[in-house]
Amino acid sequence: MNEIIIIAAIDKRNAIGFQNKLLYWLPNDLKRFKTLTTGNTLVMGRKTFESLPNGALPNRRNIVISSNRDLSYANAEIFSNLEEAIRSCQDEKVFIIGGESIYKQAIDWADRLCMTEIHAEAEDADAYFPTIKSDYWKEESRDDHPADDKHPCSYSFVNYVRRN
Repeated sequence: MNEIIIIAAIDKRNAIGFQNKLLYWLPNDLKRFKTLTTGNTLVMGRKTFESLPNGALPNRRNIVISSNRDLSYANAEIFSNLEEAIRSCQDEKVFIIGGESIYKQAIDWADRLCMTEIHAEAEDADAYFPTIKSDYWKEESRDDHPADDKHPCSYSFVNYVRRN
């Protein structure tokens, strides 16, 4: 059985992006993302994949969800829907990495959430993460970090597990 994990960085309003770009550049968040996802499977929407500066992320299985069956990307597999993609991941750790519509579909399937909660509000945002409802999700751990010379705002790494 595979484990489905959503990983995302959200601000105080659950904003995740603007014009297909991340809202914040936090080096420790990017390091955490790489550490957690390397060697595992990533599932993402087409726009998220196209926002990656160098295409498919190395040392990971990259799966792209798109209704366009004619799409083809180097080092990525295309599936027409989330269910089909997840079914292809037997006994794998699967990280859902965005964007907004994929997160909304996946939140009902996920076993865990690995969130970076940014203690700020972006001026401009056009993509949002679904509300994390406490009756469905239990906070498992929280690691708080202050702003510093490399991180313009404070943030927390927060892990949630699904309540049974």
